[in-house]
Formats: sequence, C-alpha cells, structure tokens
Amino acid sequence: MYPTTEGGSGKGRGASNVTTDGVQKRALALTEEESRSNNGCKKSVIKVMLSSSSGETPEVSRRDTNGHVQPPPLLDPSPFHESNGESESASETGSAEIEYVVSEDLKDLADADVQLTTLLERLDSKEWLVVSEALTHTRQLSIFHSELLVPILDAVVALVIKSVKNPRSALCKTALMTSKDMFKAYQDQLLDLLDPLLLQLLLKASQDKRFVCEEAERTLIGMTTSISPQPMLQKLQPYVSHRNPRVRAKAAVCVYKSVSRLGVDGIKQYGMELLIQLAAAQLNDRLPEAREVARKLVVDLCSAYHKCPPDAQSMTDFEAADLDFKQQDPWEQFCLSKLSPIMAQAVLRVTCIAT
Repeated sequence: MYPTTEGGSGKGRGASNVTTDGVQKRALALTEEESRSNNGCKKSVIKVMLSSSSGETPEVSRRDTNGHVQPPPLLDPSPFHESNGESESASETGSAEIEYVVSEDLKDLADADVQLTTLLERLDSKEWLVVSEALTHTRQLSIFHSELLVPILDAVVALVIKSVKNPRSALCKTALMTSKDMFKAYQDQLLDLLDPLLLQLLLKASQDKRFVCEEAERTLIGMTTSISPQPMLQKLQPYVSHRNPRVRAKAAVCVYKSVSRLGVDGIKQYGMELLIQLAAAQLNDRLPEAREVARKLVVDLCSAYHKCPPDAQSMTDFEAADLDFKQQDPWEQFCLSKLSPIMAQAVLRVTCIAT
C-alpha cells in the first residue's frame, strides 16, 4: 500500500488540493490493494473528492494502469429518514421530510374556505409534495368541516385513490391516513364510492412493505368500524374468494370485524346460512391468517346460533327424512343441512374444540 498524505505537499500518490471554478476541494487519494496473479502485478488508483465548500456532489475518478481516466463508478444514494423512522432512497424522496400527524393531533384550518377552492387542483398536482399537503388539508376538512367536502366528495375520493396507488410510499401512506379520516367523517356516504378504494386498501395491506401495509390495515379497521356492517359485508364478499391469497386473508379479517358488529339479531337478519358458508370456505385457506380468523368467526356464529336458532320450520324436511337427525345437536343439524359433509365436519371440529 502507498502511504496517504493529506495536505498541499503535492508529493507521491497522496491527496492534493484541487481548484475547480475557484472552489477549493479537499481531495484524498486512496489506493486499492495490489492484485497479483501469475502473470504479474496490476495497480489502480481511485481519487475521491470528499468534500466541497460549494456543497456539490462528491466526484469520483479512476485511472487504470495506463493512466487513462475511467468513468466514475455509481455511488449509492444516501438514505432518507422519515419522521416515523422508516427510510427510503434519496432518488424517491429527495431531501424533503414528511411528518405523519395522527388524527387526534390535527388542528383546524384557519382558512378552510380558501383551501377548499384549490383543493382538487392540488390533489391532482404533479408535484408530490403539493399533493401531500393537499391530502393533509383534506384530512383537516373531513374532521373539522366535513360538510364542505360533500358536494365534491366523489372527485376527492377519486384523487385520494390515485395517491393510494402512487408508488411513492410517503404519498401512499398519507393517502391511506386520509382515507381513514374520511371513513370516520362520512361513513355510509362513501358506500357508492367504495369499490375501487376497497380493492386498493386490500392490495396495499397485502404487500410486503411494512411501512405501507400496517397503515393500510389500520385504514381497513377504520373502514369496518365506520361503515354499517351489513352493506360492508356485501362489499367484502367478492374478495374472500379473490385469487390473491393475501387479499383473501385481509378480506376475511374485515368480514370478521363486520360480523362482530352485527350482533345476534343482525346475524340472523343478514343470514346465518350465508355467513357459515363463507366462514367454512376459509377454514382450509392457504394462509394461517385466513384460517385463524375463520375459526373465530365459526365460534361466534355458533354462539349466536344457540342464542337465537333459526325457525324450526327450516328443519322440517330434514327431520322427516331421517329420524336420527332429530337426536342431533341443533347446531350440528344446521351445519349438516347447509354445508357439504366435509365442510360441516370442519366447522363442527372447530366448535367442538372451542366448547
């Protein structure tokens, strides 16, 4: 290795002061270890411009054994740390810093009417920082001035969905937080606008990036808490058979939370048969999350059934067909009458273990 000398001596292979456009840059010369082979010895020198008083990006140059300058190697971008501890590359976020404020800490807008006039334009901006600020204003309007957004609610939801789909994680998370606040503010008013947003929420909750996934899960919980359970179940039903197993699992969790809000009378009104068929189909799902929530749902349905069993008239045909059927437990009779034998046995195993 060659010795490294720092300063302005200009001797040997050390670092020297380099003047570019009148700006002094401190240079440090680094040498690579000699790479020896049977044919001889090869050397290369890397010169790294470590600092610049003008704040320019560090320069890197390389010379080969013949003294020719080679193109500078690519440098890894420095990580960008967001306020919640997550990091993204500088190429994605630049030097901006995003602050994620929980709903309880948001303050009222002093100029709500003024912000409203340009809201849609800013939500559709090509500058992601402008969109992020507009999303925060949408949250504030939803919480403190919800009536102002009602006339443009469909346009606002469409632009929020656009941000949820954005590959930039910081913007996506802000849009998810906006969705959660809008669910709480508008509740069933969002039912007619829910389908495209629901799909995106399930997809985001199913992805690998925890930063976005956890926020999407919180948004789904807010959705099932705010929207009436019966229409919510109707919206969720197609997704429990989605081809993506993660989407199925997240939809199953939402179904369970909605059924939990129905109560005994609500379950009977919605249809015990439909719910038990839905739960039974998830018991053999590929993902443990879906199977676990299906078991919880089966136990809750069994409990609701015993508190308020279906009318006896629904059992008449089966009782007449088989005398032994009369001697079975009512829950067992119900499962065998509404499910295939294999599914019925799976459901009965779960409830037998639970009791």
